[in-house]
Amino acid sequence: MNPFNEPHVNLSSCTEPFKNAPPKPYKKEEVDPYTKTRIILMNGTEFEANWFSHQLARHTDDNELRRELALCRYIEKQQQLKISLLKPANESILEHTISYEQLAVDLTAELAKRETNANVKEALDFALLEDFDHLYRYANLLEMEQGIRAERLVGNLTEITPGRPTAAHHRPPKNNVRFPVTAEDDKHTKLHTLIITAAEQQTMNYYMNVTNLYKSDLGRSLYREIALVEEEHVTQYESLIDPNATWLEMMLWHEYCECYLYWSCYETETDENIKLLWEEYLSFEIAHLHKAKELLQKYEGKSYESVIGDGTFPDALSLHSNIDYVRNVLARTVQYTTCKECAVPLSDLPKDTDFLAYQKKTCGNGKELPSHMVIANKIGADGEDYRFETDENPVPPLRDRGMDNLEVGREPGACKEGKFPPCQA
Repeated sequence: MNPFNEPHVNLSSCTEPFKNAPPKPYKKEEVDPYTKTRIILMNGTEFEANWFSHQLARHTDDNELRRELALCRYIEKQQQLKISLLKPANESILEHTISYEQLAVDLTAELAKRETNANVKEALDFALLEDFDHLYRYANLLEMEQGIRAERLVGNLTEITPGRPTAAHHRPPKNNVRFPVTAEDDKHTKLHTLIITAAEQQTMNYYMNVTNLYKSDLGRSLYREIALVEEEHVTQYESLIDPNATWLEMMLWHEYCECYLYWSCYETETDENIKLLWEEYLSFEIAHLHKAKELLQKYEGKSYESVIGDGTFPDALSLHSNIDYVRNVLARTVQYTTCKECAVPLSDLPKDTDFLAYQKKTCGNGKELPSHMVIANKIGADGEDYRFETDENPVPPLRDRGMDNLEVGREPGACKEGKFPPCQA
């Protein structure tokens, strides 16, 4: 499908009267796990589009352009709010968090498997192990505080077992910046950078906004800790985006990305009612895309082909189980951290590296970190942690269910090191 060749509705027809009823929320006991993750993904994608438009409006003094942006942005906000209301009121903050982390794991894995740019793939694989570990920490808190086993929420489609321990995720902020893609990079790569940035930003925003709403002190502390890791992930992913694209080129990319994702959701959705919503919003986004194309031509004299090239979509993005892929990345790269733009094995770091100094300052021995305390409390209560595994953890030091390992990912020699491909500018 090429959205540039599709007929489009008039933008003004996309605004909805308030008398229209909000959408019917999904039933949390029956919904497909990947329907939930698609909802989270599109909620985040709409937020990113809306916020980008606000930033563009703040960086131009052309009120005609601002008016065009205001109309598109208002429709984006209507869409975002409607999507957010698909979440039922009886789904707790923590239950919803499990879906956020399942999305992070399976979306990141799927994008990494498709990625041809070595630096972007490295960034995806690196953060994948951290979101994977976050799922494990939140799942233990859920089982301990609410008696709910997260394997049911993820449909037994995503494993719940330690990844790179969260204690190892706390790095000097300067080491979270990556090499950006360029105008010459593949269309698929540029889409991937926009998709993963929007998804991780949505996760960061969710944790930022629910931290003070969580009831237990331990849970509030865990959200605070992991929200700061998500800040690191957003810094990493946004640094991949082409910084030399103009504002209106980026507007075109945002709208094209939204069209692609709504089309992907429509193609892969199993809930017929929600599928209708994806179809409706795809038609809205095609109208937005044509408006972005028009503005790019009017203000910069550029065609959409000069920015995107052939507008035909890649294969639909499918959210599905990636157990084997995650296991492979975990086995090979759990002992990596970052040094400036690249992932490096801990054994290659000098003794005076800023990573070790930062770890000592922020984490100490790790035993007072909320991410560790959740597991320690669970083991103290039940004698072992909570997991859902299809086989034993691929990292031998992470197999002991009676202890939370704080050396892997933090200490050189804590386990066998595999390899990332070389990092290049």
